[in-house]
Amino acid sequence: AVRSKDSAIDPVGACVGMKGSRVQNIVQELRGEKIDIISWDEDVTRFACNALAPAEISRVFVDEANKEMEVVVPDSQLSLAIGKRGQNVRLAAKLTTWKLDIISESSAASRTAESIFNLMLLPGMSQTMAQNIFQSGFGSFQSVATATVEEIMTIPGYDDPERAEKLIGDAKALIAKYESEGLPIPTAPTAAKETK
Repeated sequence: AVRSKDSAIDPVGACVGMKGSRVQNIVQELRGEKIDIISWDEDVTRFACNALAPAEISRVFVDEANKEMEVVVPDSQLSLAIGKRGQNVRLAAKLTTWKLDIISESSAASRTAESIFNLMLLPGMSQTMAQNIFQSGFGSFQSVATATVEEIMTIPGYDDPERAEKLIGDAKALIAKYESEGLPIPTAPTAAKETK
């Protein structure tokens, strides 16, 4: 991973050299060892995207507390991003020192649909509110039930402590209801899961 303090210098180009002349000399010295040269970036998300190039990245979900990143790529780019025997994603994870999880857009879409369906099991929940909750990092009403009031207050529309407490209470009550009745928690219909 390389960078330049001078904006007029392309650090990757400078290391690769004309038609790869500089890097080829090193490759020969190292008896054919493959070398990837990528742009370093202090923004870890951009750095991870640089490390996964040439794969296209659709979006990235970052969990800073656990140093984990979920990278969503178009379905056609999945094997390119992962690489042969997972070597691309492994190298990107080593460079960034973060855990990287690569998923396809269709997997992400089906998981989003599943999460929205699950959150809409809460009483009085609208699709818009369920999307707000999901986009704030809560993928199910079970995760809402174990959250703190302060965490729930980060969700748009739940910045009032009473509303946040009620949402947690509703989620806990819903868990208790399914447990007392011995019923499995419903999952989204298959048609919704297959929507791309």
